[in-house]
Amino acid sequence: MHDRPVVIARPSAAEGPHRPVRREDLAGLPVEVAPRLLGALLSTSLPDGDVTVRITEVEAYHGLGSGDIADPGSHARMGPTARNATMWGEAGHLYVYLSHGIHSCVNVVCGPVGRGDGILLRAGEIVEGADVARRRREAKGVARTDRDLARGPGRLGDAVGLRHALHDGIDAVTGEPRADAVARLRVLERPLAGIATGPRVGVAGIAGTAAYPWRFWIPGDPTVSVFRPGRGAS
Repeated sequence: MHDRPVVIARPSAAEGPHRPVRREDLAGLPVEVAPRLLGALLSTSLPDGDVTVRITEVEAYHGLGSGDIADPGSHARMGPTARNATMWGEAGHLYVYLSHGIHSCVNVVCGPVGRGDGILLRAGEIVEGADVARRRREAKGVARTDRDLARGPGRLGDAVGLRHALHDGIDAVTGEPRADAVARLRVLERPLAGIATGPRVGVAGIAGTAAYPWRFWIPGDPTVSVFRPGRGAS
């Protein structure tokens, strides 16, 4: 069945120290870089408060001509557009796009300039600033348990306060401000020893099946999304 995950190993209980991400950490293909972002910390600072999320679930998306097989689920599958322009730029910038007209979703650009590669931050645990994240969620009329504050890409975007199109392109390597926001990404000095992998969530067609096991998550973490297939994914 396409919705059964493959558990590679169990992560160690102690994830170890973090360090600021470097562009070279993000130089590979999305399917190579994405697992390394598990356990990473994304911190944002905005006028209404600071939040840090520990990343527990990610999805890899390849740009046009990137890797051995085409990725029909990627925003960059047809080449550069006004919407996906950030994906074609320098690794470490955040591609913040609008989903269903209401949700701002956050992606980490990876690979070389001009390839259109990105990694969706699908879910995480709020480890600092839960009160701020909660206020942001409640401002939309939705109050969640702390477990659910960043469980899903739209909720994660709300929790960290990054908005399309205001913060699209913000640099999480240098921490250069954009529209009164600062974002910084810190990765584990030693990547997690174990991860799970399976189909991407809610992606239509073959791109959402076991042919593309490009979702990665920390096994057993309660903040990880519930799998649901996309339209026509079977």
